[in-house]
Amino acid sequence: MNVTPLTMQHAPLLHTLYAAAPGYFELLGTRVPTPEEVQRDVEIALLDPRRRLDLLHDPAGQLVGSLDCKHDYPEPGDLTINLLLIREDRQSQRLGEQAVRDLEARLPPGTTRVLASVLGDNPRGARFWERQGYTFALDARPVMTWYAKSVAAAQPTSPKPLSLAGD
Repeated sequence: MNVTPLTMQHAPLLHTLYAAAPGYFELLGTRVPTPEEVQRDVEIALLDPRRRLDLLHDPAGQLVGSLDCKHDYPEPGDLTINLLLIREDRQSQRLGEQAVRDLEARLPPGTTRVLASVLGDNPRGARFWERQGYTFALDARPVMTWYAKSVAAAQPTSPKPLSLAGD
């Protein structure tokens, strides 16, 4: 899995990805955001130094997904995965699992727990995180549920730290 830190110039690519995953937005009871809305969301996200947005590419360079995470949220030492999105035509190919393993291998120093938020009523999303070794942590329904994994369980022996400032 190749990871590209998202910048403003990548907002159109993120919109293309969102358009390739309309089922996610249907699950939330909303429409796919417009290009302008995506650009505004990216601009706001990039103002937060704790937040990291990545585009995910397969070995052939094809855009397959995105990852949005935030360090020290909701508590110091937490890394929260706000959204892991894989385009619908590439789901069920273990790409989400690869993205999670890659993230866990490059956690920022000081991370003690990784949280994953599951928005809306999304049993498939909950099962995905459980298969990755995350356990149910917090019920904030109907908006979301959270799953958690301790760093001791998540981190391999020789991680490359994640740079939240971009690479």
